[in-house]
Amino acid sequence: MPLTVLLVDDEPLVRAGLRAVLSAQPDIEVVGEAADGAAVIPLVRQLRPDVVAMDVRMPLLDGIEATRAVLRSIAEPPKILVITTFENDEYVYGALRAGADGFLLKRSRPAEIVHAVRLVAEGESLLFPAAVRRLAAEYGNASAREAMERAALTEREADVLRLMTRGLSNAEIAQRLVVGTETVKSHVSGVLAKLGARDRTQAVIAAYESGFVSPG
Repeated sequence: MPLTVLLVDDEPLVRAGLRAVLSAQPDIEVVGEAADGAAVIPLVRQLRPDVVAMDVRMPLLDGIEATRAVLRSIAEPPKILVITTFENDEYVYGALRAGADGFLLKRSRPAEIVHAVRLVAEGESLLFPAAVRRLAAEYGNASAREAMERAALTEREADVLRLMTRGLSNAEIAQRLVVGTETVKSHVSGVLAKLGARDRTQAVIAAYESGFVSPG
């Protein structure tokens, strides 16, 4: 089965470019398009895409609110990849905090676009570059620090979270720690449960906001 993608952007040229790049891949199918976040919910329900590639800034409903709406309304939501012009855009960070799984720069090369869609669909690695890490650290607060302390991660869970913040996949973490992949999956699940995080992105945001790791 191909990986299915819904494109949401108010610029027709951006949608056309993304469609051309993604449709050229034998394992990816673009199943629909929309010009605003307000159209996302009905299209997700109708098309059941694996990934929604969505502009973060749109006139009626932006990517932040559209992300919240999808996660609130859809029982088994798709992965959400937000698209932006500038990587240090606070809208991007807002979308990630709202539950988006990664982000893509509009100026990305075709190979980077394809890689981003596949990476987000797999859900085992992160698109979380330095600029977004710095934004996360700036949002640090006492509440985030207290939540991290309450989580009481084991030493191995802490090691796994540190490697997650670097964007490593389960297989890469297993290689670094010299353990099995299933062991890493178990530790990742433990980290998410203790932090009350929906996915890896939310766990990494918590790590930076709490000061557990720094963006350096």
